[in-house]
Amino acid sequence: MAHPLILLLLLPIFGALAIALLPNKRTALIRNTAILAAVLTLAYAAFLATQVDFSSSAIQLKTSIVWNKQLGTSFSLGVDGLAFPLVLLTTLLVLMALLASHMITHHIKGYYLLMLLLEAATLGVFMAQDWGLFYVFWELVLIPLFFLIDRWGGKNRQTAALNFVLYTMGGSIFMLLALLVLFDATPTHSFTFEAMAAGAKSVGPTEQILIFLGLLIGLGVKMPLFPLHGWLPLAHVEAPSPVSILLSGILLKMGSYGLLRAIEILPTAALALQGVLFTLGTISLLYGGLLAWRQSDMKKMIAYSSVSHMGVVVIGIATLNVYGMTGAVYQMVAHGLVAGATFMLIGLLYERTHTRDINDYGSLIKVTPRFAFLIILAFVGGVGLPGTAGFIAELHVLIGGFNAWGWAIVLLSLGVLVTAAYSIRTIKHLYTGPVRLDMQQVEDLRLLELVAAGSLMTGTLLLGFYPLPLLDMMHTAVQQLVSHFPPETSAPLSGGFMP
Repeated sequence: MAHPLILLLLLPIFGALAIALLPNKRTALIRNTAILAAVLTLAYAAFLATQVDFSSSAIQLKTSIVWNKQLGTSFSLGVDGLAFPLVLLTTLLVLMALLASHMITHHIKGYYLLMLLLEAATLGVFMAQDWGLFYVFWELVLIPLFFLIDRWGGKNRQTAALNFVLYTMGGSIFMLLALLVLFDATPTHSFTFEAMAAGAKSVGPTEQILIFLGLLIGLGVKMPLFPLHGWLPLAHVEAPSPVSILLSGILLKMGSYGLLRAIEILPTAALALQGVLFTLGTISLLYGGLLAWRQSDMKKMIAYSSVSHMGVVVIGIATLNVYGMTGAVYQMVAHGLVAGATFMLIGLLYERTHTRDINDYGSLIKVTPRFAFLIILAFVGGVGLPGTAGFIAELHVLIGGFNAWGWAIVLLSLGVLVTAAYSIRTIKHLYTGPVRLDMQQVEDLRLLELVAAGSLMTGTLLLGFYPLPLLDMMHTAVQQLVSHFPPETSAPLSGGFMP
């Protein structure tokens, strides 16, 4: 029997193979097969959550198969409290994206096949315990994404797809060079996380900083971190809405997850560049928020808001303490749910109205009450008001940031105010003002669409009102991560770990 994590990785691949064997004309069967594969993957990931001991700092469900001893590569998989929440998030969002994919009407077989392959590659990134394998999955993600944007995107889809690939591959070169330099310094000549972390200890502070900067460029493109975010708005606007759900909900988290792993093996460099990370995170937070405020195209607005929200993640990581790191990981999950729901709802609204300009809307609350309820809820979640997952994340980052930098963390609150400003403006344009006759025949959410978007918003509220399960899941892993730093850096405020 296959190892549990290998089986989890294979489930979407088996689904893609099954779709490849189906006749092209059986569109309903193709769609249902893809959804079934995604349901099984989510269910199995949820089952594995019961098999993992999150109170242990050890990597769980670990398996390792040596590929090439001379190259030091191995097929090594494992999960911990940092990786597993993102594994669950990936399986959930892929299922919801597939449920919202009914607007795809051409080359259906290729679309669903690529979506499942994208899920497998993304899961590989989060489960890899070998930097060589991590890099392979990191690059594999590009292939299905390129074709999904290029074949099913908007009128500028080819430019957007090429932009995305060139940006990511350009950043990946720096990441690869950094990994090769670190590999060369590793006595055992192995790419495993443990071996590379041991090898990093023999590297001088200056070399560690250079290696860390190389990794930061590669990872920062995917996050995206200012000023490496140029590909994101165009890719989001041109990508089909279900792909935008995965781009914002999952793909951006690959970069921040990689940054956590880079900090784990290069703590000296992380400590030396703590101020740089805080500055970049703050600029991303405010710059992304202000650009989102200026947009009238709703997809562009949400794209820039993602830059802003990922700035919160970087600020949390930069604190190098328990509160901040906890807030960063929690924000990764919270943003995945909220951004996924928002892109889904805006995409479904665009499908009905064929416009994304907020100035073309008005007084839709009577015509589409279900849309109104969930879109308002999604923007409330994006602001991070109490009762949503974003509030728990931002509160942790705020406390961790105050512990690290004092009152400078007030800039986080300024970013929240900017988010509130463009969220209220969007809601006002959509649901108040003069009645537009051409918008009075808009169809409200259908049952399946309501289930998909409602599930994501329910998750946001559950994690807002009852955060303990997710906090418990990541507690030990976060403590293990901050244990690499001096006590005065990583010690939380009085009261211990915040439940």
